[in-house]
Amino acid sequence: MRADRLIALILFLQSRGKVTAAEVAVELDISIPTARRDLETLSAAGVPVYGQPGRGGGWQLVGGARTNLTGLSEHESKSLFWMLGTAGLSDPGTRTATRKLVRALPSTLQDEAEILATRIHYDHTTGGELPRTADRSEVLDALRSALVNRQTLRIRYTKRDSTSDKTTAQPLGLVAKAGTWYLIARQQDDNSTRTYRIDRIGEAEPAGTSCEQSSDRATTQAQSETVDDDHFDLEAYWTAYVGEVEALRSSVTAEIRCPNWAVPILSTHFGGYFTVIDEGTEFTIAEVGANLVVALAEQLAGWGRTVEVLSPPELQSELARIGSELSALYDH
Repeated sequence: MRADRLIALILFLQSRGKVTAAEVAVELDISIPTARRDLETLSAAGVPVYGQPGRGGGWQLVGGARTNLTGLSEHESKSLFWMLGTAGLSDPGTRTATRKLVRALPSTLQDEAEILATRIHYDHTTGGELPRTADRSEVLDALRSALVNRQTLRIRYTKRDSTSDKTTAQPLGLVAKAGTWYLIARQQDDNSTRTYRIDRIGEAEPAGTSCEQSSDRATTQAQSETVDDDHFDLEAYWTAYVGEVEALRSSVTAEIRCPNWAVPILSTHFGGYFTVIDEGTEFTIAEVGANLVVALAEQLAGWGRTVEVLSPPELQSELARIGSELSALYDH
């Protein structure tokens, strides 16, 4: 659900009271099924919206047409801004409306709303990998709580080589990319900012006084870190991080020729590792990338003759090898 539609829908409900999905569709210039899905999404996220079926029914905020957003409970405001994330303040078209939403909350909830609106980010672009849907809601809740309360955490993290270690870190933000959540945190031991995949976090507990810095020098450093953390730009950090990861993963690139109908499929599969070079009337020349020649060959082999590899020669040779192996195995 887009941030601008989320805000517009909330304000529309507030001003009109009970509305139908058809009225929402006209107001927001969307289809009726999309309007109904958006209303259901709001309700499922904890915003006090309920629907009444049948003749004379419709959707409304709890409390009726005069409901004021200051009537949102703590849980409801958290749900709203958790779902909104950075999108509301980063888009010029929704920034003013988001600020109005924050100011409409009780003062006790405004700080938390500001944190959620600047430290929760949704990256809807694909990255050439299938989404991971591991249920780590208990860890995610603990991380969100630490983020809002500015708590330092003791984290046990499992690395790619299956070894694990513990580190003390200050959460700076949470990012969801293609179904996978990431924690961005400042490590206490070397003051570096690092990214952790949440499905690899085994434990996340408050560090407590035993992990606090004790020396005057360390205390001064921790205070300066707090100032830096207040000005931390989550979106800028994430954009730079994704760029670095993609550069590493796409160390091998290839030029391919494919029919135009295959472009959307290949673009979805390769994500940021797919770039159109030249689009003709029937065929498109594009560049794709991966971390290894064999990995790229394996991803393209299933396309058979539909996708032609123009370069490099080593990728063509690897595809020929795969084809020979398959031919020898199945050619009876």
